[in-house]
Amino acid sequence: MEIIIANNSGLCYGVKRALRIAKETINKKNEKVFTLGDLIHNPQVIADLEKRGISSIENLNDIKEGAVIIRSHGVSPDIYMMLAKKNIEIVDATCPIVKKIQKLVEDLAEAEDEIIIVGNKEHPEIKGLIGYSKGKGIIIENEQQAKSFPPKKERAILAQSTQDLYLFEKVVAVLIERTEELKVYNTICQFTQTRQKSTSDLAFHVDTLFIIGGKNSSNTRKLCQISKRILPNTYFIETAAQITPEMLKRAKKIGLSGGASTPPEAIQEAVDKIKTSFKHLFQREKIVQCQS
Repeated sequence: MEIIIANNSGLCYGVKRALRIAKETINKKNEKVFTLGDLIHNPQVIADLEKRGISSIENLNDIKEGAVIIRSHGVSPDIYMMLAKKNIEIVDATCPIVKKIQKLVEDLAEAEDEIIIVGNKEHPEIKGLIGYSKGKGIIIENEQQAKSFPPKKERAILAQSTQDLYLFEKVVAVLIERTEELKVYNTICQFTQTRQKSTSDLAFHVDTLFIIGGKNSSNTRKLCQISKRILPNTYFIETAAQITPEMLKRAKKIGLSGGASTPPEAIQEAVDKIKTSFKHLFQREKIVQCQS
């Protein structure tokens, strides 16, 4: 049995930075500290932050005082204005890559009539980007939606920073046929592209592949989709406890990959669980053979 971990698995730069900022903030503040939405999409990490005194809230009306950490996904301009009106201190942990995409959308809104953003309309990053588009942003989630767009002289298109490159290319290909001049901006972050490639490469070389991360993590779901296109025997798990002996049957090579919000300890716990499960499976097989 061989266990292979995909290159660049786990926490990305933006998430590491947000976690560092959050911990530094709670260590030096005597006031209440909140995050607007979960800081990262990982329930274990969120539970740890709550123990440290950082609470996650969804509604700005729930805040009367203290400091609010803007998570790595970023927010729309109106959120900053609302917090400023309430005299709430803002600690901005928006990923620098997302900041650049926000600036791009803001600039495009000055020059373009239509800005296509390929991403999940419910994702916080997309909600923030739409806020910078001055009403010109249109969200596309799949290739089929792109096919319904009418012909147009000019369009600009970009992507959520954690988007599936394969899907982005498919949407671009559709809109090229419907647009005289399509301005394409590949805004998928390099770390995401590298992780997607390493996961797909690994899927070609293993019998079973586990994608580890929070169920509400968009980029982790995309890793699972990418792997499943290549290897049907792909499992999306949040914790090592979800790994069962049945998932490991007849697997000689097992792969592991983690989303951008997956801490290294979660990947190590999965490695330990697989090793323990294989030891038990091997012992059970030996007993069965002896009895026969």
